Amino acid sequence: MTRQTAPLTERRFLIPLVLITSLFFLWALGVNLNDILIPHLKKALDLTDFQSSLIQTAFFGGYFLAALPAGWLMRRVGYKRGILTGLLICATGTLLFLPAATSREYGFFLFALFVMACGQCFLEVAANPYVTILGPPETAAWRLNTAQAFNSVGALVTPFIGATFILSGVEYTKAQLSAMGPEAVELYRITEADAVRGPYLAITALFLLVAFLIWRTRLPEVRAEEGVEAPAVGSIFAHGNLVRGVFAQFCYVGAQVGVASFVIRFAQHVLPGTPEKAAAGYLKYHLLGFMIGRFLGAATMKKIPAPTLLSLFAAGSLAAAITAINTTGAVAIWMLVAIGFFHSIMFPTIFALSLDGLGGHTKLGSSLLVMSIVGGAILPAAMGYLSDARDIQTAFIIPAICYMVVFHFGFRGYRRTMTGRPLDDAVRA
Repeated sequence: MTRQTAPLTERRFLIPLVLITSLFFLWALGVNLNDILIPHLKKALDLTDFQSSLIQTAFFGGYFLAALPAGWLMRRVGYKRGILTGLLICATGTLLFLPAATSREYGFFLFALFVMACGQCFLEVAANPYVTILGPPETAAWRLNTAQAFNSVGALVTPFIGATFILSGVEYTKAQLSAMGPEAVELYRITEADAVRGPYLAITALFLLVAFLIWRTRLPEVRAEEGVEAPAVGSIFAHGNLVRGVFAQFCYVGAQVGVASFVIRFAQHVLPGTPEKAAAGYLKYHLLGFMIGRFLGAATMKKIPAPTLLSLFAAGSLAAAITAINTTGAVAIWMLVAIGFFHSIMFPTIFALSLDGLGGHTKLGSSLLVMSIVGGAILPAAMGYLSDARDIQTAFIIPAICYMVVFHFGFRGYRRTMTGRPLDDAVRA
């Protein structure tokens, strides 16, 4: 009995789909608070742009290193236990922010972020492919875009949390700090570092709550042999759409993380004198566009093929980035805001297209795609280095190049091929 003719099977998948979709909302908090931490810790710990960008290096480095162990564990223990493991690791990482704030050691903050990212890697390795197989393969991209839309809701909420509970709005120039006494400067730094305690303690409680709910809920372990996917054929690296998709995802995540990381710095550069809380407002608009794009993209994908829509959004991102680099003032910052809309469908669409036709290789393919998130560790650091050497506006050349790669994947790079032949022909052979 197939899923199309068995309503009971569809109902069996409904609650797991809703519960797993809630994870997409949850991990947005951890990822997107980094965009607030970068300017906040830069101020609290007196960091350069390059040093503050290491927040993303530590975070997405955790994704890279944990991806293969997460995929291995998922194959051994299944989705539910893998998700529970990820949630508990996340809670450990967020709890480490308390001693990090006390010590005010930047390395401790980076370690806490690394641990939290390892846990979130487990969640992504499980949740992304789990959503794609809870329904017909031909609608997998739409289903993943819909789930990711709720991730964008969490991304939109996060800057409000950060601006309210972390950013103090108190900023001093180097001259003002030099004029203050050592005790006053020390008190200022302590107060700024302590601001992260409350939000991250609350996120710890939220991770533990969701872990409890999932522990108490029965999640079906959907497998390839149930007819959801074709069986594995040949080496996983012979699937051309996966190999090209991994590189496209590396570039996209690097661009997406890099842009969001430096929205506040970019706004203060092109609009001199902008307070940090006002600059954070542009980040909110950037993420609002991201959320709107997710919902509109999921709806539009019912009518426009996913690869075509991906190439159109990549072209929009490229045009906005080029304009932001070559203009100043309000035009430049609003182009950066617009990029949030165009980013919206890229991650889930690249993910779903890359997994198309992998069959029994799906979990390992998911691990490789999550490993490609290391782009978020490397490219923002490169942007920070270029910003210190030149300026933050010049640094946006890096994401512009990345959009060219994503455009190519959507326009020509996505082909279900295996060892140079169409995948369906390879299967029949």
